[in-house]
Amino acid sequence: MEKQKKIFRWVSLLEGLSFLLLLFIAMPLKYLLDQPAMVENIGMAHGLLFIAYVVGAVYLFKPMNWNFKELFIILTCSLIPFGPFYVERKYL
Repeated sequence: MEKQKKIFRWVSLLEGLSFLLLLFIAMPLKYLLDQPAMVENIGMAHGLLFIAYVVGAVYLFKPMNWNFKELFIILTCSLIPFGPFYVERKYL
């Protein structure tokens, strides 16, 4: 259980970081400087990390004794900038 929690903590951290890079670096480069390559690369990584985050949260639902409200908050935080960092601090 500790190993799964540690893996989810890393996925949460990386997913949050990739989301911030995508929003604040890659997308401005694409739309302001017409350089879409970074969005393609970071976007793919972020997509994979997002899926891993959702799967990890659902997987840890029972072992961490989260209720449905907590799971909803954890999953919603994946859609908000800085949200995964909040989850990592509060729920892990």
